[in-house]
Amino acid sequence: MQPAFRMDRVIDKELQVSFENRLRMNAPLARYTAARVGGPADYLITVENRDELALIVERLWDRGTPFVILGGGSNVLVSDAGVRGVVVLNRSRHVRFDLKSEPPTVWAESGANFGAVARQAAEKALGGLEWAAGIPGTIGGAVVGNAGAHGGDMAGNLLLAEILHRSEQVGRNGKIAAARVSREEWHVERLEYAYRASALKRGHASARVDLASPGNSKLPGQQPESVVLVAVLRLERNDREAVQAKMDEYLVQRRSTQPLGASMGSMFKNPAGDAAGRLIEAAGLKGVRMGKAEISPKHANFFINHGGATAADIWSLICIARERVAEKFGVDMELEIELIGNWEFEAGG
Repeated sequence: MQPAFRMDRVIDKELQVSFENRLRMNAPLARYTAARVGGPADYLITVENRDELALIVERLWDRGTPFVILGGGSNVLVSDAGVRGVVVLNRSRHVRFDLKSEPPTVWAESGANFGAVARQAAEKALGGLEWAAGIPGTIGGAVVGNAGAHGGDMAGNLLLAEILHRSEQVGRNGKIAAARVSREEWHVERLEYAYRASALKRGHASARVDLASPGNSKLPGQQPESVVLVAVLRLERNDREAVQAKMDEYLVQRRSTQPLGASMGSMFKNPAGDAAGRLIEAAGLKGVRMGKAEISPKHANFFINHGGATAADIWSLICIARERVAEKFGVDMELEIELIGNWEFEAGG
């Protein structure tokens, strides 16, 4: 596949020089995703701190270049056809603990691994994030998606997030006159959290479409309107052994109920008053395979890549699960994962 955009139209000369060693063309994305599937990005650029992330995003906004932010690669399914435009690989991972504040807090850049931050807190005898110890995604992804487990979620820990936000100014003629970019501190109330949802996620709805039924897809030509740079989380003082014991308990539970192997995490959101995994299992779909992809026999809301699976294989299983559950139980399941890239071929049939 040849890149769909000329370099000088995507990234200006100054950035090409500054990021020369961290800028790749026609870069396969499978190695950067938890499911180990996904075609190439026209351009892949790696950022290593929040200022670099802000710089790249502002330049891409200014040029009108479509882009996607990719963190830990969990909860996403990248199309076999790849991603047109730019994928920004977020490796901004700086973390600082404030043990003197009341309550104690942790400041973390959006590319930091959430589970690693939780484990660092435990080492400092700081609790409150025990529920997050096994989460494979990044802080930024957790902020946007209101990640949660074991009765905890981001809404219960977030104090504020530093957001790079673009707002369009409309002139008297009703046309867009200018775009204003600002770095803002959003307190948790402004995120308007709900189950696996936030104002940030809902605000990106224009960059997503339904593919035969509810689901999220970042389409070619789209740009997110807001990007998480930093999050500040509330912690609590505790006994180190007690924090570690609770964390170990959750990790044991996670390992006993969730399958090993390459997957995206939970595929569907739990419908109100029920569980997606239970519905898929009750529909008789545990162990169903398509190519090298399988609906896990251990937990039916996890779809496993056994090595060599394609995004199209996984998409086929998604369609089978969604259709069978709708037929048998009248429940229209909504994807928890996000579809990234060009899905016209995979979803067109």
